[in-house]
Amino acid sequence: MQLEAYLFFYGRCEEALEFYKTALGGTYEISRVGETPMGAGAPPEDRNKIMHATFKGPGYTFMCSDGRERKTIDPDEGNISLSLATKDAAEGERVFKNLSDGGKVTMPLDKVPWGGTFGMVVDRFGVEWMISIH
Repeated sequence: MQLEAYLFFYGRCEEALEFYKTALGGTYEISRVGETPMGAGAPPEDRNKIMHATFKGPGYTFMCSDGRERKTIDPDEGNISLSLATKDAAEGERVFKNLSDGGKVTMPLDKVPWGGTFGMVVDRFGVEWMISIH
């Protein structure tokens, strides 16, 4: 069994993918509504929406979409938490700083009693990231 995160960005998926590509490194593949068999029956304003995307980076993968309906995302409420762990302090600090851009640090990176360094940030899309450096 393998757990894979699936995130909905309600019309901001492509913007989010580009942000994560810059913040984390990695690549993504997308499929737009208009490129699928369902595209012909979709309203014209929905044909460019991202029906499905897969983002891959070193050691992680997540899937995402624009979703079917529009919804306001409240970054203060959040919609998911993802945890990234690294042994490279510089890499962990870089990722934490990049994810903080336009977001909100909820727990600064710092030494923790259970060992290593840990911090949490809610990015500009309302996703909470937990960064562990061991």
